[in-house]
Amino acid sequence: MDKESTKVAGISEDSSLHSVSADDNAARFRIPSMDCASEESEIRRALAKIDGIKSLRFNLGARELIINADVDSIQLAVEAIKKAGFNSELISDAESFESGSELSKGFWNTWGRPISGLILAVIAEVLEFAYPDIQEIKYLGMALASISIILAGLDVYVKGLKAFGDGRLNINALMTVAVTGAFLIGQWPEAAMVMALYAIAEAIEAKAVDRARNAIKSLMELTPEDAEVLQPDGAWKRELVKDIPIDSKVRIRPGERIPLDGIVISGQSAIDQSPVTGESLPVDKSPNDEVFAGTINQAAELEIRITALSSNSTISRIINAVEEAQGARAPTQRFVDAFAAFYTPAVFVLALIVALWMPFLLEWTWMKSIYKALVLLVIACPCALVISTPVTVVSGLAAAARRGILIKGGVYLEEARKIKAVALDKTGTITEGKPKLSNFEVFELQADSAELKGIAKSLASRSDHPVSKAIVEGLSAQAKEVKNFKAIAGRGVQGRIADITYFLGNHRWIEELELCTPEIEAQLSILENTGRTVSLLATTEKVLAVCAVADTIKVSSKTAVSELISLGVTPIMLTGDNAATARTVGVQAGISEVKGNLLPEDKLKEIESLQKQFGVTAMTGDGINDAPSLARADIGFAMGAAGTHTAMEAADILVMNDDLRRLPETIRLSKQTHAILWQNIVLALGIKFVFLFLALFDNASMWMAVFADMGASLIVVFNGLRLITFKPKSKS
Repeated sequence: MDKESTKVAGISEDSSLHSVSADDNAARFRIPSMDCASEESEIRRALAKIDGIKSLRFNLGARELIINADVDSIQLAVEAIKKAGFNSELISDAESFESGSELSKGFWNTWGRPISGLILAVIAEVLEFAYPDIQEIKYLGMALASISIILAGLDVYVKGLKAFGDGRLNINALMTVAVTGAFLIGQWPEAAMVMALYAIAEAIEAKAVDRARNAIKSLMELTPEDAEVLQPDGAWKRELVKDIPIDSKVRIRPGERIPLDGIVISGQSAIDQSPVTGESLPVDKSPNDEVFAGTINQAAELEIRITALSSNSTISRIINAVEEAQGARAPTQRFVDAFAAFYTPAVFVLALIVALWMPFLLEWTWMKSIYKALVLLVIACPCALVISTPVTVVSGLAAAARRGILIKGGVYLEEARKIKAVALDKTGTITEGKPKLSNFEVFELQADSAELKGIAKSLASRSDHPVSKAIVEGLSAQAKEVKNFKAIAGRGVQGRIADITYFLGNHRWIEELELCTPEIEAQLSILENTGRTVSLLATTEKVLAVCAVADTIKVSSKTAVSELISLGVTPIMLTGDNAATARTVGVQAGISEVKGNLLPEDKLKEIESLQKQFGVTAMTGDGINDAPSLARADIGFAMGAAGTHTAMEAADILVMNDDLRRLPETIRLSKQTHAILWQNIVLALGIKFVFLFLALFDNASMWMAVFADMGASLIVVFNGLRLITFKPKSKS
């Protein structure tokens, strides 16, 4: 699987989740009539001729397009989009965020015009049936049919004519030819019926697809409009959430929703985090703990310090990530688009053959041949086929987001089903990631224990590694000044205290420094075989003391590993911890293949080895230290990504809590998504070919063909929407 940007029609398809800044020379446009993937493809083709465009990023959910190009090329792009039949409006990032993905064309344009057109078409059909020989009634019926076509299909006609002008056979071009042909051969009530039914079908499809696109947008409604903010005079005052700056102090009462991301500064309470992380049980929060916008304060009053603006809160980033992921084209979507590009012209050629040759081959009348050819054109409309993929993918993305799983694009949603091996980091992934100091043992008998504790704490306090934090919290000694501090990746830290260089590092580093003795090795073996992670304090000459840290395995890890194995996925633990501790944790989690003492570059090599051995390989880590491995794996899972900007960038799939069970859940969702994708493709094509046969050898009419197309479209849309209600089989 290729994780790099793909090239579509000569233009880079940028599916990254980075925001666009002015430095990118990018412009954001809203295109109100860009409803589905086929229209996206039309715009891509229209812009493919402009050399200065570096990349395009589509957000179908918000009907937006970001063009990365120089100013002149952007102006040419606007003209090309207009020539292709689409209006565009330049907007700012703020306007995009506040408007969201809910765009409305108004009741009249969405429903009034096509329904009015259908009513007039039905009246014309009734008049034609009841008074076939009265000329005045025929003229009246023709007038009604003309008005019906204008009401329901004027936009289709305009786009169709422009498509013909550009030599493109798209949906609008087919409908324009079919309806015009039917009108010219005297089937004017049927022409009106076809156009009205087509317009109504398009409106129903758009609404159904919007349901999938906007499933995640309901999260934004979870954040309150205002909140109580501490004023400079000590009073509390309600202010609009969008106006609250960073570092403000906000008070949240029991039962209220948290308005913005922040840090608890006062109070203790249980928080329902399910809207953000998908966790089913409330999480206890106390001072210095993070809280997220949209979550619910359940038990007691809290005061928090705001750490992010409303436009950059975790829940806002979730929504933006899912919306932008909708623009990343999945493999099946690329296949469908390629097939539709071949299928539509092929049926158009078949229609021409029927119209021109059948009077000679089967002795049909010219009127019958032309009519059947027009029916074929209506059948050729690839709406159901084109819409089948994006609605399913978007539903899958929304279902995952509701479970606290952010998937950065349809490609990862589809490819997750192919995972054969998962590399798992230990700390924070399999274990809680909140280790505690269990032992502090002095090897140098003449040394002052309190002095060594102060030195160890001083070095550990300069590192943000979980083991270092556990040492700091577990030692009560006074910290000392550290000079020439260095952090050595995969080994530990060093620094000078009172003109002596000290090392606080793992077993491997002390061995590399040739400071281990048989007595020390024996003591370390005892600690490591009980699952302890050891950090040794040493000088350049000898080891002074050892800090042993214990980290408990998560309750969910064993279940997750068991589920992965049942899905045919091989779990492998990759950790920088010592081999003995890694084996102990591996046994507890049910992982038979464990590799310890790995540096970041060693993990990278292991990922490459697993890819050769198993095929599609995933990596699971914290998104920071494991970034190289996450990037190299076919699919990278960042665990506990809520609130972590780095994790948002490092991985392909973000698990907003740190529950490892989300991995097998993602694989199951991927399998179900793939199954529904191909169900929809088979349904869409099957119905088409049945009516293709009926059109040629039976008496299928044009409006029946439209009903078939509309029915196929609705079947695949609602089949795809089933994914929104996806529930995992396992308990979580």
